Amino acid sequence: MLKPLTLTAALLSTPAFAADTPLTVVSWGGDFAAMQDAALARPFAEATGQAVRFLDTDDPAGLVKTQVEAGNVVVDVASVGQGAAMRLCAEGDVEPLDPAALLPAADGTAAAADFMPGTLGDCFVPTDIYSTVIAYDRQALETAPRSAADFFDLDRFPGRRALGRTPQFTLELALIADGVPAAQVYELLATEAGVERALARLDGIRDQIVWWDAGAQPIQLLADREVVMAHAYNGRVYKAAEVDGLPLAILWDAQLYEVEGWVIPKGAPQPQRARDFVAYSTSAEAQLRSAAILPYGPPRLSAQALLENPGADGRTTLAPHLPTAPENMANALFVAPEFWADHETQLRERFTAWLGQD
Repeated sequence: MLKPLTLTAALLSTPAFAADTPLTVVSWGGDFAAMQDAALARPFAEATGQAVRFLDTDDPAGLVKTQVEAGNVVVDVASVGQGAAMRLCAEGDVEPLDPAALLPAADGTAAAADFMPGTLGDCFVPTDIYSTVIAYDRQALETAPRSAADFFDLDRFPGRRALGRTPQFTLELALIADGVPAAQVYELLATEAGVERALARLDGIRDQIVWWDAGAQPIQLLADREVVMAHAYNGRVYKAAEVDGLPLAILWDAQLYEVEGWVIPKGAPQPQRARDFVAYSTSAEAQLRSAAILPYGPPRLSAQALLENPGADGRTTLAPHLPTAPENMANALFVAPEFWADHETQLRERFTAWLGQD
């Protein structure tokens, strides 16, 4: 493990590393930004003397693009999803990031080899992995669901279901529930037959679907007993069950996982300090601190190997609650940003038309 003094010395080697001007980080607000502040920004400030301030928005990537196009960039670092980072990078709105400038693993493994394959980008360094999962009410169901197919089985598991009003996640779940191996989902979903198959599967439970538009809604629907199962974000389910005490559980089969991380806008006011922050906050140590507050998986393999931390409630073991736990990844699907960049417009039109059918 990197010693704090060594890390601090590396960061302070930046010429004129003064903390006169706070580093501005834009993120999503709420529990997520609070986690980033506690696990990443505050330790960075303590190690370097560099203050960090957060700006909250529901569209960090959009804010970056707006500022870059206006030539008035005030953001130094932004937290965005991998798909958004790819678009910003392709359009020249964010800086390239060199993996060689990132901190190595404790055993000296270079950062480029320590991140999960496919997570590092030309302009993007991942901070966490989160997923959309099937959550269910343990008290409302006589038996626990065991597979994604059970989400669509109204005979064995009667009751309404909550799904996001979006083709992304919903169509993938429908195909996996219909027996399509996770590795073949996007190949099939790129075809007309695949789209029809997914919508046909949804037709089977259409009358029992409650659609949600914001991440807090599926948890509230479960808490209010309006639904017995819901497609929801794993971190929200964890908090509701393990911290708030609701009788909820996660079915990890067919979890759909995504990657969040940092980008540096083109023309950022403090580009070198921004790079120092990105390096510090994507170390294995930093990712473990993050996961102990919110149960999102660390993208660094060396961090995954060290997951023996207590959970945020101080009593549960953390690892089984993370998307990256080996047993939870058994039938997982990586939500491919390249696929959605190419097909989102078409699939959204089809999905919206299907929603409007009587």
